[in-house]
Amino acid sequence: MTISVLVADDHPIVAEGLYRLVDSQSDMRVVAYVQDGQEAVRRAVEICPDVVLIDHAMPTLNGTEATRIIRQRCPDTRVVMLSMYSDPVHIYRALQAGAMGYLVKKSVVKEMADAIRAVYAGRRYLSQSLADSVMEHFLYSETTTNPLDLLSRRERQVLQMLAEGRAVVDIATTLSLSPKTVETYRARMMAKLGIHDLAGLVKFAIQQGMIAL
Repeated sequence: MTISVLVADDHPIVAEGLYRLVDSQSDMRVVAYVQDGQEAVRRAVEICPDVVLIDHAMPTLNGTEATRIIRQRCPDTRVVMLSMYSDPVHIYRALQAGAMGYLVKKSVVKEMADAIRAVYAGRRYLSQSLADSVMEHFLYSETTTNPLDLLSRRERQVLQMLAEGRAVVDIATTLSLSPKTVETYRARMMAKLGIHDLAGLVKFAIQQGMIAL
């Protein structure tokens, strides 16, 4: 049985490396490659691959939000998240969104094939370097809170695009909304988060790992 894999990464050099790594495995095949979070969702829903290998820091729709939608619409598709973040909070968010695997990028070459095979078989996979810190976090933390849970899926998407520096009109066009609706989402986010200006929203998005500096 050949494992079909969709590769989603917005860095061409990294994406080419991932493509070659996957295709070099005798039991795997790349069926699609995308560079945008929304496109990752669209193609995943269209072809329902066995595994989606997705970068956390995707433009327009980050990997966590894309994972959430993919898992809702293609429940049999497994997701492996690639990320530069190794802290337990980001790992928790990815797993909460439905990712079955989480790899820090420095471990991709060594562990990617094992991760894909593991999630395809229905098992979870974390980079080996993360196991101890994640276990300690969940053993000794009474609660794991996520301020992003205060926001709806659409609000999180608008927040990411605002933080990427996109204009309200551009966001409205991309999401098929009116500019007034986008402004309403922005106002709601500020009220929910207790943030009073766009700079504060951008800072919050960076702190939450929605976009990378």
